[in-house]
Amino acid sequence: MMDVVQIQKILPHRYPFLLVDRVVSCDEGEHIEAYKNVSISEPVFEGHFPGHPIYPGVMIIEGMAQAGGILAFESMGKEDQDATQDKVVYFMSIDKCKFRNPVTPGDRLVYKLDVLKHKGAIWVLQGKAYVDDKVVAEAELKAMIVDK
Repeated sequence: MMDVVQIQKILPHRYPFLLVDRVVSCDEGEHIEAYKNVSISEPVFEGHFPGHPIYPGVMIIEGMAQAGGILAFESMGKEDQDATQDKVVYFMSIDKCKFRNPVTPGDRLVYKLDVLKHKGAIWVLQGKAYVDDKVVAEAELKAMIVDK
């Protein structure tokens, strides 16, 4: 379990772009489950869409990627973990991305990612996002950990 204060020690993202509220479980090198509580008070809902608020798909994928970044950093060796302030995760590709159902204010968006491949600084992850155990989005993400 990891709260938002611990997450901010790993990820460089901050409001309004930190999209992971809590990590529920993290099996190093294998799997992560995290979530974001979607609130009507988020700035994105001012324009997406007035009177019909829908959480943007790109934000769902970005949150999924941030959870994947936490998994990658947590899977590094102890010496490397101490150097995470000097590193950042860059997206390389998003493949097989599908949006299944809309996400609206009040939803808890649960991210579940599994490592498909890891070689050196490159990570390939299979991610799914859920609301109430229903898949709302899925994608295969490729990322690289690099020096800032």
